[in-house]
Amino acid sequence: MRTLLFSAVLLSGIACAQSPVDVQKVLQRDFQARGQATMERVVQDGLQRVCTDTHDRPPSELARQLEADQMKTIDFPQGSLIGDWKRGERIAQGGRGLTWNDKPGAGEGSCYNCHQLAPQEMSHGTIGPTLLRFGWMRGNGPEMQRYVYGKIYNAKAYNLCSQMPRLGYSGTLTSEQIKDLVGLLLDPESPVNKQ
Repeated sequence: MRTLLFSAVLLSGIACAQSPVDVQKVLQRDFQARGQATMERVVQDGLQRVCTDTHDRPPSELARQLEADQMKTIDFPQGSLIGDWKRGERIAQGGRGLTWNDKPGAGEGSCYNCHQLAPQEMSHGTIGPTLLRFGWMRGNGPEMQRYVYGKIYNAKAYNLCSQMPRLGYSGTLTSEQIKDLVGLLLDPESPVNKQ
């Protein structure tokens, strides 16, 4: 824990003292590929670079254009986009996948790291908004299903500099897993929607 804290402080000091390009060079120099954790993980793609260079405030016309491009990457399945909320809850509360010693392929969502999902959760992240009563307040019709599926698949299609991972776009979650998460958020029987 102490080493992790020291590393975070050191990297934040480097980030303040050097430009983002220099920080990227330091990361590429000091991190080593191991298992499925390849070096491409420390390289920002073009969208991330736009957000970094503009401090998450890109020109609105550029943001709209890039969001429209990202919308085209979302592969929406046919029919209902609501899957099994019980499987969705396991995916949302699970934190496996994408570490160097995990097997390559789809993992879990780790949604609890950023969002509150159920009233009984004692510990949850606050980077993202609470999702309590999400479907209860918004409904679960086809348009809302499409929005939630798309947001989970590629959040940058809705907010270019979103901190939410592009879980479908990156291959972290399968289409079925995303549908199960949609179920967790929209199914009236889900603990997310209980008062």
